[in-house]
Amino acid sequence: MNDIHACPLPYESLLPVRLPEQVDLVVIHCTELPDLATAREYGEKALYDSGVGNSGHYYVDRDGTLLCYVDPLRVANHTRGFNPRSIGIELVNTGRFPEWFRSDNQVMTEPYPAAQIDALCDLLAILRERFPSLKLIAGHEDLDLAVVPASDDPSQSVPRKRDPGPMFPWDAVTKRVPLKRWAAP
Repeated sequence: MNDIHACPLPYESLLPVRLPEQVDLVVIHCTELPDLATAREYGEKALYDSGVGNSGHYYVDRDGTLLCYVDPLRVANHTRGFNPRSIGIELVNTGRFPEWFRSDNQVMTEPYPAAQIDALCDLLAILRERFPSLKLIAGHEDLDLAVVPASDDPSQSVPRKRDPGPMFPWDAVTKRVPLKRWAAP
């Protein structure tokens, strides 16, 4: 088991507090950025009048390093419409970086290393113990179904979110950690 390193974002104390029983969903993301340092830089940007930005709760680097940017008892901004009930976990992965919305750049090909998936499964097991109401798991792409105009051809639409993408090993993760895959209501 890897240690979880606390690295709170500068605005963490401004995020709303919630009760453990309010958490029933974990959302798996990929950073769609080249490395953890760039993901941290994005997470630290204050994007809202309240002084907070967008970030997952946990980040898992390719080598299995685990970082906590936002305490899971606070509501982080990681998935529109699902933040109050969910914990966001970001896996470092390039995804569609750097041209996320180009119509010819929608295939995500970077695999998730075994060390990263092992650390994710360890983290999920810890979260299941800490949050007994945590029963569901989803990918960001399962929850944010919005499309946007392609950056290279506005007459075409592309998914706003595709993470964690087709390389994510759902079967291996859900066999190791008993969470039910999200199904749209």
